[in-house]
Amino acid sequence: MSWEMPGPAWLFCPADRGERYAKAAAAADVVIIDLEDGVGAGDKAAAREVLASTPLDPERTLVRVNAVGTEDFAADLAALRRTSYRRVMLPKSESAQQLSLLSEYEVVALFESPLGALRTDEVMAAPNAIGSMAGAEDLLAGLGGNSSRRADGGYRDVAQHLRSTALLAAKAHGKFALDSVYLDIADLDGLRAESDAAVAVGYEAKVAIHPKQLAVIRAAYAPADAELDWARRVLAEVPNNRGVFSFEGHMVDGPVIRHAERILARAEAVAK
Repeated sequence: MSWEMPGPAWLFCPADRGERYAKAAAAADVVIIDLEDGVGAGDKAAAREVLASTPLDPERTLVRVNAVGTEDFAADLAALRRTSYRRVMLPKSESAQQLSLLSEYEVVALFESPLGALRTDEVMAAPNAIGSMAGAEDLLAGLGGNSSRRADGGYRDVAQHLRSTALLAAKAHGKFALDSVYLDIADLDGLRAESDAAVAVGYEAKVAIHPKQLAVIRAAYAPADAELDWARRVLAEVPNNRGVFSFEGHMVDGPVIRHAERILARAEAVAK
């Protein structure tokens, strides 16, 4: 993958709302133009025309197409070929063969079905897979359930399992992972807690559904001054030591060095 991710705060934008494209691009690091759930069944043809006639920077834009097997999938691809976009999000990703239908594009696999949950490793091994994301609400619907979260806001076990396997599969194949959307737009404290957790386990970005969520996500990904200072000091000591060494009373080995490097990378991504 040659694409360098622009930053950690991504935003869905309905494909039929062309008047929102520029605003979304100005606010988010990456815009996901949504031809699937964000557009009503009767508006999809018009949405494809808006997509083709309202260009954004292709380096900071993905397009979520409709799932393989739907009547809209082929029409979405025809519309994509009229644009400069080369990165797509594929909902209901369930096999590497599905991604092969998008061989001219780099694909973020969105896992949100029971079968997809069992095949994350296979899908992320596809040559054109660049990232993963889990869709807990669709998963629960596919299971016959009605809620991905407990009363306290935390994910139920089966939803958390999908989130974990999607993250693990992406990282096992050297790809990036996107943390799922937080649907309670008014609950910015809950969003911050979930964004902090995403940073802690290695998600490169989190996807928003409303512009007001973007600042919270960026704040979570921005290292504190003390973190940044520690990382710089640790890495400055690496050339002066061989292998494991002691720094300020603590052991420094490979994982600690990678952690320090990741802190600097987060700072650079948020600063873009």
